[in-house]
Amino acid sequence: MMDHPLRAALAAELHARPFLRLAEAVSLTHYAIYTDGQPDIHETLLHALCRDTGIAVPQDGATHYAVQSPCGWHLKWERHTEFSTFTFVAPRRDTGYFDDLAIDGIPAAWFARLAGIRFVAVRMELLSGDAARLVCGDLRRWIDGPALVGSNVLGGGKVFCDWHVRDDGFMRFLVVDEDFREEQGGRLLQRLYEIETYRMMALLALPVARRMSRELDEIHAALHALMQRMDASGAEGDDAALLVKLTHLAVRVEALSGSGGRFSASRAYEKLVLARIHELREERIEGMPTIAEFMERRFAPAMETCRSVWARHEQIAARIARAVDLLRTRVNLAQEKDVTRLLVGMERTARNQLHLQHAVEGLSVAAISYYVLSLATAAFKALHVMNLPVDPELAEGLLIAPVVFAVIHITRRTRAQLARSEAAHDGASVPTVHAAALKQAN
Repeated sequence: MMDHPLRAALAAELHARPFLRLAEAVSLTHYAIYTDGQPDIHETLLHALCRDTGIAVPQDGATHYAVQSPCGWHLKWERHTEFSTFTFVAPRRDTGYFDDLAIDGIPAAWFARLAGIRFVAVRMELLSGDAARLVCGDLRRWIDGPALVGSNVLGGGKVFCDWHVRDDGFMRFLVVDEDFREEQGGRLLQRLYEIETYRMMALLALPVARRMSRELDEIHAALHALMQRMDASGAEGDDAALLVKLTHLAVRVEALSGSGGRFSASRAYEKLVLARIHELREERIEGMPTIAEFMERRFAPAMETCRSVWARHEQIAARIARAVDLLRTRVNLAQEKDVTRLLVGMERTARNQLHLQHAVEGLSVAAISYYVLSLATAAFKALHVMNLPVDPELAEGLLIAPVVFAVIHITRRTRAQLARSEAAHDGASVPTVHAAALKQAN
């Protein structure tokens, strides 16, 4: 029996990014690389690192990679949608905490390539036993930021940090292993640097929100002024110009909609941050705020700002759409009034033309009858000259009534035939128009 071709790949996805297995004190250095102008830079950096340090190169198309270097440190690389991460882990056998030992042996030229694209840089120390007690006794020597954050985590350890970027560009985390079970230390370190990485990715929407907020202020002020003009008396003649300006505002708002992807990604990253914090299972250390409390004070307001700005964008877009519909309705009503007045004028003109036509038809009957009688009189006079017993004047007088009635009959019959012909032509043209419309629709 054969499996589906995607079964193996999808099943392996559950084990694609295993946690670090740590059985001793370690030093960890984590980088997150972000760039939207060079999508190939992530794989390029990985291949250059492998070439410079003599480690094996991953397969083409790989999204994650873990390998042990000849220098003793362990590399974990992951490729995400917008960024990639390089995590270096090395055993800690001295007291040079928060130094570069975790990435010893990597050429300085490789780090120089991170300039301008290094988005997150974190150093972590995982300690236990006497080394952990010594460090915790002089905690402010290592964690010296403006705010000390700490908590008991996972029921068997402690985490201390200050979320402060130092002059060397790194943020520090101190993790104490008091009674971690298998893989707990590795999971904790990964969750901590994922919190920082996803937090920074989520905050990418904040500068966008601030710029958008200023532009939304301008659009809102312009929209308010236009709505006042719409509500002003005697503004009917300016509706077309107002519609053009409203359409321009709608275009500006629609242009801001391109940032929707950034805000959607920010919400997704925020959920990941909150999920990772929840997984820490924090317990308070007296006198220190927990990571969850610190994020609630500093991170949550920024995310709320992003959400409120985007909600405001949606509200203004909806208001502009309603204003455009309202104004378009007013313009259509004004146009319908003009058309109605035009139709009334056309009807009046047609009625006058009908009266004139009837008058002309009466004159035409008189003229035709006169000419017919003139011809008949000439014929009767000719017969009288030929000595036939015909009185021209008497005959002309007797023919007046028959000639007039005959001309009237012929005129009406001709008019009726023309009317039937026009009606038949109009009836034949309607199916043709319907057929053309159906053909175009198909």
